[in-house]
Amino acid sequence: MSVHDDLSSAQRSLDDLSRTVTRLEQQLGNGDLEVRRVRVDADHLRESVALLRAAVAPPDAPRRPDLVPIPDTPYDGSLWTDSDDEGLGSRDRRAP
Repeated sequence: MSVHDDLSSAQRSLDDLSRTVTRLEQQLGNGDLEVRRVRVDADHLRESVALLRAAVAPPDAPRRPDLVPIPDTPYDGSLWTDSDDEGLGSRDRRAP
């Protein structure tokens, strides 16, 4: 099973749990501390699974581009001919 299948299965189970807790609330009354605690816990689990689903990218989402390797060889010196040294200014001028 994929992660998405597992999350969908967990969501269905939590939906069933929520319906069952609703029936229990109707039978026992929702003023009871234990029933309220079960409702809060079930709602918290639903929120947690929703956050997990949002964090996991869908399977058809575009992937990040692959990393571009940077060679260890030195760059061509001509790239830096007219550049400024950070904090020092241009090569032909004095620093302030």
